[in-house]
Amino acid sequence: MLPDIILYIIIFLFGIVIGSFLNVCIFRIPEKEDIVKTGSHCMSCGYRLKWYDMIPVISFLALRGKCRKCGAKLSVQYPLIEAANGILYVLIVWTGGLGIESLLYCLLASALLVLSVIDFRTYEIPFGINLFILALGLIRVGTDYRNFLTYLIGLLSVSAFLAILYYATGGRAIGGGDVKLMAACGLLLGWKLIIMAFLLGCVLGAVIHMIRMKVSGESHVLAMGPYLSMGVLIAALWGEKMLTWYLGQFI
Repeated sequence: MLPDIILYIIIFLFGIVIGSFLNVCIFRIPEKEDIVKTGSHCMSCGYRLKWYDMIPVISFLALRGKCRKCGAKLSVQYPLIEAANGILYVLIVWTGGLGIESLLYCLLASALLVLSVIDFRTYEIPFGINLFILALGLIRVGTDYRNFLTYLIGLLSVSAFLAILYYATGGRAIGGGDVKLMAACGLLLGWKLIIMAFLLGCVLGAVIHMIRMKVSGESHVLAMGPYLSMGVLIAALWGEKMLTWYLGQFI
């Protein structure tokens, strides 16, 4: 029991460290800024952060959410993304154990976090993130090549339908980034799980956005990336069990 707890603590700590980098991606990618070479800095005064200013979650709390130099208020996004990434890593390993699949899903979860926040704010899904997920899919196919056809069909099963919808409506019904996202995730998950992910994403998007429209007066324009991402993560973690349970009702 104790070794398991220690393992999950280590995984959580690793997850929040990666989460710190995800914040860099979220803020810089939409602005076309470099995410590797440029050092971390205060977005208000330009103060170059020291190592002790960048300890995930802890530094934000110690500084009371303010810049050490100019006192500008820092976005609560920093600790939230860091903690969310750590929790997702623990959940993925707890659900699937240690292995290549869990590693791929952890990287997928991080990519979807970045993608979701950026799409929610800008209504655009960065092509580079979809490309990264596609690379994860290629690795998955390489490690499970006997089921190659499952992943190949997954690449096209949802994305082909969405591509037709995209061109038929001139991009009004669905965004091009959403089409690419479903293709990349389909290659990683396979056709059964990507169809489930898409359906879950549509239901979640419809319900949650309808509530947001009623409560806060949001417009009818819907960023699908966050909801599709939720569907993908649910399908990746529990999709097989959900399918087994559902099909068991008819057998």
